[in-house]
Amino acid sequence: MAPEGSGGGGRCSKSETDTGFLGFRPTSVDPALRRRRRGPRNKKRGWRRLAQEPLGLEVDQFLEDVRLQERTSGGLVSEAPDEKLFFVDTGSKRKELDKKRTRSQKRSLLLKKPLRVDLILENTSKVPAPKDVLAHQIPNARKLKRKEQLWEKLAKQGELPRDVRRAQARLLNAPETKAKPGPQDTVERPFYDLWAKDNPLEQPLAGQDTFFLEQTKKKGVKRPPHLHIKPSQVPAVEVTPAGASYNPSFEDHQTLLLAAHEVELQRQKEAEKLERQLALPTSEQPATQESAFQEMCQGLLEESDGEEEPGEGPDTVPEAGGKQTEGAETSPTPVRLAAVEKKTEQQRRREKAAQKMWIQQAQERAARLRHQELFRLRGIKAQVARRLAELARRREQRRLRRLAEADRPRRLGRLKYQAPDVDVQLSSELADSLRTLKPEGNILRDRFKSFQKRNMIEPRERAKFKRKYKVKLVEKRAFREIQ
Repeated sequence: MAPEGSGGGGRCSKSETDTGFLGFRPTSVDPALRRRRRGPRNKKRGWRRLAQEPLGLEVDQFLEDVRLQERTSGGLVSEAPDEKLFFVDTGSKRKELDKKRTRSQKRSLLLKKPLRVDLILENTSKVPAPKDVLAHQIPNARKLKRKEQLWEKLAKQGELPRDVRRAQARLLNAPETKAKPGPQDTVERPFYDLWAKDNPLEQPLAGQDTFFLEQTKKKGVKRPPHLHIKPSQVPAVEVTPAGASYNPSFEDHQTLLLAAHEVELQRQKEAEKLERQLALPTSEQPATQESAFQEMCQGLLEESDGEEEPGEGPDTVPEAGGKQTEGAETSPTPVRLAAVEKKTEQQRRREKAAQKMWIQQAQERAARLRHQELFRLRGIKAQVARRLAELARRREQRRLRRLAEADRPRRLGRLKYQAPDVDVQLSSELADSLRTLKPEGNILRDRFKSFQKRNMIEPRERAKFKRKYKVKLVEKRAFREIQ
């Protein structure tokens, strides 16, 4: 018989196949000790079998144990030396050191101890981080290395790079340092008005053509004077009346209430006036369906009643002759005008002489009136004085009207300016303290109305939403089935 260990078919003992694997968990098993089942691995059936067999689970556990040992101890425990795994316990000396330490030493040790937050965030893995190769790479390293070697060779021959030569030249020929202006120099420097006509900046442009300066953009365009005039004399921020305070006096609060009451009263009067204008007169009755139908059929009924009977047409001959004469008198007959006879030579001469005499008389009359006006100089002067006084009075009225309208908002667009509502609280709404004070008004709306009142923007209204397409209502099938 052949020996048991000889040949390839013999079985090895358990001690020979032991790999020396040590696991951290009690369930850790060396996968080399397990018997493998043979079978196809390139089929899906083999994948399922390997995943469901204990071997696949043990392989996962083995790999997890290996990763755990690498994280905690930096390598496999079976490969670690004894000095790393075992140590000599000398706890008595440590206790004696703890007893000998003073209170200040213990406090210093506590201060040196890291915080718990830092310990949680600290990396406890013993596996070294992978080396970042890109961080140690230098772009064009080979080219730079060859260039350094070349300059080292040229430096031995006595030739230096251009940058080094320039730096040496700057050191040999150092530029002269300019003296910084002190405070006394700045005080002695003359001051000038930038907007004055004789400032030194506009001296090079003096004496040149104005058109040339405007075309070459060297001279600014003259601004019109009305740009410096405010569109309204109303202050930008108006002080609210004293009655709008959080703690007003009785008289101020009543004055503000009266002003708000007058505004509401005027608004109510305008609404009532509009209702009176749109209301039907008391004598007329409102239109009904029957009256509307009769009004539409009015012309048709008259034509049907006025239809002529047969035999009474316009071709019938009138019986009496008197009727014919009446019809002849009413109907207009064209009358031919008599031919105008031609004027004789004598008639023409008389007309020309009469016209010449009429012109001569008119000239004499005008000369006589001018001669008489010399005696009316006093009356003419009084008339001119009255006219000048009337023109001055009208000019003063226009000036006063302009001053009165300077504070009023003008009509800048199609809408009129509407004053905002008066922010007022009733006597029962007044707060006892600032904590219970209820805010009134809106700052943004107040600024917007102020711009409109000062004629800076035109009064506007919110744009109306207009849909470009019709809304199509569709009933869903599920809802239709439920009904």
